[in-house]
Amino acid sequence: MTGPSIFDHLSGQLARLCEIADIDPGAPLGLLGDLLGPTGSRPLSEPPLWPSNVADDHTPVEFSIACNVDEPPTLRILGEALGSPPDLATNRSAAYRFLNKHAHRFGLSMSRLALVQDLFDTVHPQGVFTLWHSLVFRRGRQPEFKVYFNPELAGVGRAPDLVEEALRRLGVGRAYQTMVDHAVRPGELGRRDRLTFFALDLHDGPHSRVKLYVTHHDAEVQDVVRAAGAVDGVDVADIAEFCAVAGGGREHFDGLPLVGSYTFTNGADEPVGYSLYVPIRGYVSDDEEAHDRVSALLARYGFDGGELDRAIKAVTRRPLCDGVGLIAHVSLRLGPPRPGVTVYLSAEAYRVDPPRPPQVSADGRLAEGPADRAVAEHV
Repeated sequence: MTGPSIFDHLSGQLARLCEIADIDPGAPLGLLGDLLGPTGSRPLSEPPLWPSNVADDHTPVEFSIACNVDEPPTLRILGEALGSPPDLATNRSAAYRFLNKHAHRFGLSMSRLALVQDLFDTVHPQGVFTLWHSLVFRRGRQPEFKVYFNPELAGVGRAPDLVEEALRRLGVGRAYQTMVDHAVRPGELGRRDRLTFFALDLHDGPHSRVKLYVTHHDAEVQDVVRAAGAVDGVDVADIAEFCAVAGGGREHFDGLPLVGSYTFTNGADEPVGYSLYVPIRGYVSDDEEAHDRVSALLARYGFDGGELDRAIKAVTRRPLCDGVGLIAHVSLRLGPPRPGVTVYLSAEAYRVDPPRPPQVSADGRLAEGPADRAVAEHV
């Protein structure tokens, strides 16, 4: 007996998430199986084949629940397709095979991807990934697809030129310098401030997006407040308050980095939205503490905390105080097309990280120590 497989573990979680979101599980489960491919049959008793950066324990899938203003919650999967044997190049090929298989069935729009694909097809890719997928499920609608490219796959130093050219080809090149001026601290481009994701929605609807993500290492709250100021109409006070609650009152995020993203929609040549992603797992002792902070944020923005509780029960049965990392991130989305709060849940297929004792900082305040990893590239 080999025991349950990675697909067994993930499909059970996904089926329960679909049930609480009132979504037909047929398409989500089928897409999950295709995304995992042959890897899905690998027993959980064996270590992961590839050190996927999707999750801390290298599970190549992460779930999230997006709470939206004036819309039902959205269920999402972030995943990395794995090649055989997995490496950066074969994983990229597997990712494109997954897209090509489903492009016709789900009416994917590949035109914008075709405009920039060659920029991200370096022969000898570098970094932690090449191409990830986001699968979005809304009640009564066809699944939506998004791809995440790695701007650093030709080297960290090449990322700015690559991103600028990609934005130019997509008709929004003029906004590049505005974003850099707001999001990057002087002299820190490619150092503490890095361009880590370039994302495209694969549909032609009015809310189809292009997104640029900037990771802020060793950041102060004021750094992401300044970054959000590049977007007209965004209340930067919301960013500061969100950081205060998610971070337990800290001003300096010296462990896992903060991540911000700029959103472009069809017809807009300036960013119309800004999102902030706080890696809450790096700034709490356990998931019970993370749950309390996220519940407070959901209440602050008028969302039902019961959705979070039901989602957690769909993913795990362990007491929240017995580990840290189940609640991986929490994000605030400001501006169109869908403002709201998103909670990211780790599948914990391979490992549950133990709770961490709180530490006392130099000023006498309780604070958690730096997290184990130096880089978190999640959205």
